[in-house]
Amino acid sequence: MNTTVTAPLPPETDDIEHVALDEDYVLTPAFVEKVVDAADDGDGLRLRSLLEDLHPADVADLMGFLTEQHRGVVVLWLPPELLAETLPELDDSIREEVLERVPHLTLAEALQELDSDDAAAVVEDLEDDQREKVLAAMPELDRAAIESSLGYAEDSAGRLMQREVMAAPQFWNVGDTIDHIRKQGEDLPELFFDIYVVDPLNKPVGGVSVSGLLRAPRATALSEIMEPINEIAVDQDQEEVAYIFEKYHLISAPVIDAAGRLVGQITVDDIVNIIQEENREDILRLAGVSDEDRGSSVPEIVRSRVPWLAINLATAVLGASVISFFGATLEAVIALAVLMPIVSAIGGNAGTQALTVTVRALATRELNSSNAPRTFWRELAVGFANGVVLAPLIGIAAGLWSGDWRIGAVISISMVLNLMVAATVGVLTPLTLSKLKFDPAVSSAVFVTATTDFFGFLIFLGLATVVLL
Repeated sequence: MNTTVTAPLPPETDDIEHVALDEDYVLTPAFVEKVVDAADDGDGLRLRSLLEDLHPADVADLMGFLTEQHRGVVVLWLPPELLAETLPELDDSIREEVLERVPHLTLAEALQELDSDDAAAVVEDLEDDQREKVLAAMPELDRAAIESSLGYAEDSAGRLMQREVMAAPQFWNVGDTIDHIRKQGEDLPELFFDIYVVDPLNKPVGGVSVSGLLRAPRATALSEIMEPINEIAVDQDQEEVAYIFEKYHLISAPVIDAAGRLVGQITVDDIVNIIQEENREDILRLAGVSDEDRGSSVPEIVRSRVPWLAINLATAVLGASVISFFGATLEAVIALAVLMPIVSAIGGNAGTQALTVTVRALATRELNSSNAPRTFWRELAVGFANGVVLAPLIGIAAGLWSGDWRIGAVISISMVLNLMVAATVGVLTPLTLSKLKFDPAVSSAVFVTATTDFFGFLIFLGLATVVLL
């Protein structure tokens, strides 16, 4: 069983308040207030004593609770090592703002504490002139590693990977490898799970886990204990990389260039971030909003949301046009105006359910052309079954309320048909957009809502016109 030992806080920080949750803690309003007061007073020493024992992720969280003015003061008093580890944890917009406040020499010192992938992610957010100053102040090897990472596409494995990697020639044995690792000292990667076995051309031919290395006798050749590896191409999309890690349950994987040579590694901690980022983007896009965070301004949020609201407005007008076409029916049977929203609302919810399941299946590669027909017919059957369950309930209620059983029959049949329409568009819309190389998570919801409203009104009012008039 693992045991976590927490060192006591220095005397001057005994009054810091934390709330224990399991073995972690969260920042309390009282603690945030202490930080704000120290920033207002310009008490840098007090700020440093409050922050130096926090985890970098908690410092990043704290930055989100502070105003821009207070963040500008706090960041100047973070120790370089803590600043370095905090920068990759910050929301993008807050990080850009914080970086403007940090002197380039301080930032250059802090970036040397990071792995090349995290350092490149920070440098990417710098303005051009600040980037030049920071890189010029860094040692040549660190600068070259960052510039090399920035040379790859933004969402590629090359940008995601860290160049620090542990490799061993295939003619070494376990003892040679362990002795080499011990001699490296600070030159070792900060985090590595596997030693990649390479041939004379530096091409990976297998991998040995650290645990496997420690279990084997010193005289054992690496070629005897190495396992096959999943290689990642340097230009591979990060979403594809995340899929490979998730599918094959990887902890780390080597990254190779076009010639097959080992150039870096990707570890599971980076992949967790990518999976969370992709999931967050898909969820936000289903709602027609961008990747907003705590640092987003009102104009930025408005610009991201207005276009989709405008499209929704246009589709709402389309649904309203159907209603206007059946104006005479509504005048003759006023009860239809009360019941009409029920059909469209149920259809919209059912369409969203089918849409969400389909988009998720596409994102996780569970749905493709081979099983798309089966998925479509399954969702259509589900829509029909849901209609059969719900239709009698609303039909009986509508008949009792209106005193006309024909109205109950009309809304019952309309609900069944609209739920089948919702299932159809909920599956076919994202499949079609994906086939056309569009992101199905971005615009599917608008089409699904518009279609279920249009056909919901059309079916309900059309049947009512035929049956009641």
